Amino acid sequence: QVQLEESGGGLVQAGGSLRPSCAAPGRTFSAYAVGWLRRAPGKERVFVAAVTWSGGSTYYADSVKGRFTISRDNANNTVYLQMNSLKPEDTAVYYCAAARTGYPGSSYRSEYRYDYWGQGTQVTVSS
Repeated sequence: QVQLEESGGGLVQAGGSLRPSCAAPGRTFSAYAVGWLRRAPGKERVFVAAVTWSGGSTYYADSVKGRFTISRDNANNTVYLQMNSLKPEDTAVYYCAAARTGYPGSSYRSEYRYDYWGQGTQVTVSS
């Protein structure tokens, strides 16, 4: 079992930045690909970004490409989501999730690929 803890959400004005992080205390994170997904009010949870276990490959939803950057620090068992140029439509609960490796990179765009989930962190962008 891998327990994931998100932090770093909050309230920000449109155009601002946030950097949520995802940690796996007491576990070696490097064996897993990690993704961020979000659920906006009244909508389904959707893919945002993912990074492979080595950090060598990253994947982004079209809606965040060029604004968000996912990265990982395996030495500290932490994954980050740098979010710049935030828009009100980015408002959502953001979840980090871990997936076993060995699957095509494109599969990390599906929430069904992930084996472990955090509780989520709220991101609110005001206009």
